[in-house]
Amino acid sequence: MIKPKRIFLTGLLLVSVVLGYRCRPDGKKEAATYPNVIIVFADDLGYGDLGCYGHPTIRTPHLDRMATEGQRWTSFYSAASVCTPSRAGLLTGRLPVRSGMAHNQHRVLFPNSAGGLAQTEITLARALKERDYKTACIGKWHLGHLPEYLPARHGFDYYFGIPYSNDMDRQAGISGFEASYRDPKIEYFNVPLMRNEEIIERPADQHTITRRYAQEAVRFIEENAAGPFFVYLAHSMPHVPLFTSDDFRGTSLRGLYGDVLAEIDWGMGEIMKTLEKLGISDNTLLIFTSDNGPWLVFREAGGSAGLLREGKGTAYEGGMRVPAIFHWPGTIRPDVITGLGSTLDLFPTVLNLAGLDLPQDRTYDGFDLGPVLNGATESPRTAQFFYEGTRLFAVREGAWKLHFRTREGIYTPEARIDEHDPPLLFNLHEDPSEKYDLAAGHPEIVQGLSELASRHEATVELAEDQMARWIDAP
Repeated sequence: MIKPKRIFLTGLLLVSVVLGYRCRPDGKKEAATYPNVIIVFADDLGYGDLGCYGHPTIRTPHLDRMATEGQRWTSFYSAASVCTPSRAGLLTGRLPVRSGMAHNQHRVLFPNSAGGLAQTEITLARALKERDYKTACIGKWHLGHLPEYLPARHGFDYYFGIPYSNDMDRQAGISGFEASYRDPKIEYFNVPLMRNEEIIERPADQHTITRRYAQEAVRFIEENAAGPFFVYLAHSMPHVPLFTSDDFRGTSLRGLYGDVLAEIDWGMGEIMKTLEKLGISDNTLLIFTSDNGPWLVFREAGGSAGLLREGKGTAYEGGMRVPAIFHWPGTIRPDVITGLGSTLDLFPTVLNLAGLDLPQDRTYDGFDLGPVLNGATESPRTAQFFYEGTRLFAVREGAWKLHFRTREGIYTPEARIDEHDPPLLFNLHEDPSEKYDLAAGHPEIVQGLSELASRHEATVELAEDQMARWIDAP
C-alpha cells in the first residue's frame, strides 16, 4: 500500500518537473533548472511549404516529427509581412510600430542604413540574462549592421551570421531578378559572414551557410548543456537567392527550393538529436516558425502560401500567417491548435517560463501561450492586428477579419494600395483564402471590428524612426 505522504511527494515532484524548476530552501528558483529555449526562424517560408502543412512534394521529416510529438498551430502570425519589422517584433514582444522599426516606404534595413533596433528596447536575450541564460544569435540579424546595433549589444553572448538579407550587397551590373532567380552565384552578393563583431568571410559561401548555421547551433548547445541557454537561429533562406550544399542539391521533387528546405529540416534533426544525446530534450522548448510569407514574385524560387491569399509584403493571410511548431517532450501536450497565436507571444511566454515578469514601463503586444502548450483549449490571443509599415491595414478577431486597406500583387513599395470604405470582411474559418467579402451582410461585425481597431490605434505612439536613416545622408 502506497502511503499518502509518498503520494504527495511524488505529485510535488511531478509538478516541479512540469514547471521546469526546483525551489531552494529560501524559496527562490535554481537558475540551472529553467528550461532551455531554441527559436528557429526561417526566412520567407510560406504557410504551405512543409510536409506537415500539406505540401505534396517537399519532405520535412524532422519538422513533421516535431509537429506530431508537439503542437502545430494553424492560425499563427508573424509580427509583420517583411523581414526587419518581423524580427523586431519577435525579439521584443512589441509591434514594430512601437519600436521605430516600421516605415511605409523603406520597409527593411539595407547595407547603407544608419538605423537599427534602439538600445531602449529590451530583447528576449537581454531579458533572459537576468536568469543567467547563455545566449546565441546564429544566422540572419537584420536589425542594424552598425556596431551599436549588433547582437552583442542586445544581450547575445555569441553571434555567427549575416547581418542582413542574403540578396543584399549585390554587385553592380547584376540584375536583382536574374541574380536571385535564374542563375544565382555567391559572388553576386558581397554579404559578410560575421563571428561576433568580426567579418570572417566575404562574400559568405552561401552554398554551405545553412549547414554551418546548424553546426554552430549544435556546438553552442553542447558547450552550454548545463543550461540554461537561449539560441535564436534565424536562417537566411529560403529567401532568394537559393543555395544549398552538395549533399542536398537535386534531392527534392520541388527543385532547388525543396532542396533548401530539406537542408533546413536536416539541421532541425541535428538539433533534436543533440538534445536527446545530451539528455536535455525534456528541459528544452524548441520552436520553429517563419518571419513572413513567401516571396511570390520569384515564381518557383519562392514558396507557397497554400490555400492562403497573396504572400510576403501584404496584410492578406499569405503575408503573415506562417507555420509554427512547438516541441517539448513531457511538457507540451501534442495537438493541432486552431486558436490565434503570434511571434509577438514568444517574448511573454519565454519570460514566464524563466520566472520573469514583463517590464512595466512599456506596452507589450504578446500573450503567454504557456497554458495552451500545457493543454488548455483556448489561446489567450483573441485578436491580431495587421500592419504594413506604420499603417494598420486589417484586424482579425475570432473568425472575422476586416481589411481597411489592401495591397495587391507583388511585394514592392510601388504596389498599389486600395482604401476600402466600407472595409472588406472575411470569415476565415469558412474562407481562409479571403475570396468572399461579407461586409454587406454583417454591418454589426464591421462596426465592432472597426471600434476594436480604433481602440488599439489609440494605444500606439510612434517611436523615433530607425528605418529612413542613411549612412551617406548629407
